[in-house]
Amino acid sequence: MNITYVNTISANEVNYLRSSIGFRKVNLEQVQASLNGSAYVIAAYNNDEIIGMSRLIWDGGSVALIHDIIVIPQYQMQGIEIEMLNRIFDFLKSKLKPCFGIQVDIRAWNNQTEYFESIGFQVSTPQKRGVPMHICLTNQIELIDIMSE
Repeated sequence: MNITYVNTISANEVNYLRSSIGFRKVNLEQVQASLNGSAYVIAAYNNDEIIGMSRLIWDGGSVALIHDIIVIPQYQMQGIEIEMLNRIFDFLKSKLKPCFGIQVDIRAWNNQTEYFESIGFQVSTPQKRGVPMHICLTNQIELIDIMSE
């Protein structure tokens, strides 16, 4: 594998990734608006093939949401999700000011909670359409190092 990461992705590529994991495609204009409104976007390619993406929605202050962690099935659980999360966390940590903290939320499907707990997220209150999870980043502590394993 020759995995590279870039900070751009097309709306068509997002829909390709969505359909690869059984999600419905979304209107391309709406996808592009979502990408434009994201604070950070990361896409993974194997050679020239799009294989994953994630994006961060952030208010610029204390609340952030990681939305869309998508990796096509044959590349899942090979470290690509972790690398994308690490890049998102690095971006957020680069924006932290003294005594600042950011709560990062993610909605994991019920079968994903164990995975996200293993990398430092904590389960909030279970919901019908996924389990909200969060991790807190501050500039006073280091993120759990299991993310780089």
